[in-house]
Amino acid sequence: MKGGSVTHAVPQYERIKRTILERIETGRLKPGDRIPSENELLRDMGVSRMTVNRALRELSQAGVLVRVQGTGTYVAERKAPVEILELRSIADQLQAAGQTHSQRLVTLETVAAAGGLAEEMHLPPGSRVFHSVVLHLGDGIPVQVEDRYVNPAIFPNYLDTDFTRVTPYAALMGAAVLSEVEHIVEAALPDATIRELLDLDDGEPCLILRRRTWTHDDVATVSRLSHPGSSQCFGTRFAYRA
Repeated sequence: MKGGSVTHAVPQYERIKRTILERIETGRLKPGDRIPSENELLRDMGVSRMTVNRALRELSQAGVLVRVQGTGTYVAERKAPVEILELRSIADQLQAAGQTHSQRLVTLETVAAAGGLAEEMHLPPGSRVFHSVVLHLGDGIPVQVEDRYVNPAIFPNYLDTDFTRVTPYAALMGAAVLSEVEHIVEAALPDATIRELLDLDDGEPCLILRRRTWTHDDVATVSRLSHPGSSQCFGTRFAYRA
């Protein structure tokens, strides 16, 4: 410790990721180029196969690399940002990126809406609402924690849904017609639960999409979608009209 600061060692898998990213940023590796094999990285970086595999998996999850079974790992085309003005299922987003979606139900319950949540949902404080937490994975890697509150008047059968097979998005779209969506994007440090679910290192931030949807004049859902900050970006394109 010097001058009141603490120096933290960079994890080995992060060192591999930074090396590959630096080669891409400097043009030594271009889109479509094959990166060194796992065996070459093992030899050059002096790390374990598990460490190399984690680095490549995370860069693939981030859209930086594309892993092709039997041929190797390649630099991907520039990652397309998630369209924040378009309401899409995380399962559809992962499928579009060539990844396999899976999910794990963490929480499914009825809760009383406290002050802030009740205000967001335009309900009296203490009103009964449904609450679910679902962990979404792409190719087995955690990519999103979906923390969602649902208005029972809009979807009375929400708790009866099998969220090991159906995403909350798909269930809601089949039960109600959404008329309005609000999106707010923020970066924040996750709490211990989110950090554990997303398998994040201490100090690694999340990129959070806060989403509120309406059916006519009623708030249907309030959601907080947390993503690893190193593997997600958001964007949009729209036209101006007079």
